[in-house]
Amino acid sequence: MQKRNYYIEIEDFLADQSFQLWVLSKIDEQGWEEWTLENQQRAKLVEDSRLLLLAMKVPVTKISSSELTDALQSTWVKIEEKEKDNKTTKYSPVKYLRHYWLGIAATLFFGFLSIWFYHDQFDVSHTVVTYKELIEDNNEGLVEQTNNSDKPQIITLSDGSSVLLQPNSKLSYPKIFAGNERKVYLSGEGFFEISKNPQKPFLVYANEIITKVVGTSFRVRAYSDQPNVEVLVRTGKVKVSSNGLIGNSKQEIVLLPNEALRFLRKDLIFNKITNITEDKTLVSNVGNIEQLSFEFTDIPVVQILKTIEQAYLVEIDFPKDKLKDCHLTTSLSDQPLSEKLKIICKSIGNDTSFEMNGNQITITSQGCN
Repeated sequence: MQKRNYYIEIEDFLADQSFQLWVLSKIDEQGWEEWTLENQQRAKLVEDSRLLLLAMKVPVTKISSSELTDALQSTWVKIEEKEKDNKTTKYSPVKYLRHYWLGIAATLFFGFLSIWFYHDQFDVSHTVVTYKELIEDNNEGLVEQTNNSDKPQIITLSDGSSVLLQPNSKLSYPKIFAGNERKVYLSGEGFFEISKNPQKPFLVYANEIITKVVGTSFRVRAYSDQPNVEVLVRTGKVKVSSNGLIGNSKQEIVLLPNEALRFLRKDLIFNKITNITEDKTLVSNVGNIEQLSFEFTDIPVVQILKTIEQAYLVEIDFPKDKLKDCHLTTSLSDQPLSEKLKIICKSIGNDTSFEMNGNQITITSQGCN
């Protein structure tokens, strides 16, 4: 029979390491939640123990085992002295006082214990990787772009890839991608459309995870003050792995179109989501660029440009009178913004070209062929 079936005091629960794991880190290897449901007569005792343990969970400097022993020894001495005093009086609710002082003993002792346990067992394994840590050892001469505005900003990289950077987010990247990989570093949220290059994979470093692709479109949501990191794939295929900086064994998850992954930073766990429509959090964060179709069949160029404006939240200045009768049949899915514009301009012909200046795009043309 499980030893917890004999627990009758708060200190019994507080002394159980599996109970501490369940309360402090949500790791329920011993089935505490199910056991509590099956033992409703102890639910109040379990809840009191849980609240006390949570109240004591304060990550501070390490407490040595000798300090723990001294604290416990001192507390028990006080208990014994108090009980001796009580025995000399006629009215002495010893049992009540014993429970009262045992509660104090549990509070003091397990206060020290939980501080030590939380620091030693959780702070090390639940290492938080910051944006600063990711970029500080990079020697590629990174350019950092921060979006302090209230709307997304488009960033075009040297390889033609584009990033739609959301407000309160920043991206660091080299002016020119050197070597055998293309690495960028994200804090916050960005939608990536990667220029295809099988010989030079593209890697997005965001908090504790790395997203690796060759050519595809996907969103990464990795705010430093949020408990989770999310990756959602729109087209192509990506591989998401844990960053070696967190010190755990390297995991790798493959995501296909309309699949997502949520990395729980506290528990270092990957949750793969194959049906994103059933996840309210993912659905609420989906932007225009992920919902609009870029497959066009005999569609007016003016309408195609309007679709791009809606998707990227950019402004496109073009000669409406010269392009009003132009139609295109083309596929612009899985293409970075600059590539989309190149395809449109080439299809129109007649020396049609474009220029990008941040979120402002200018198209010059003499009309369609």
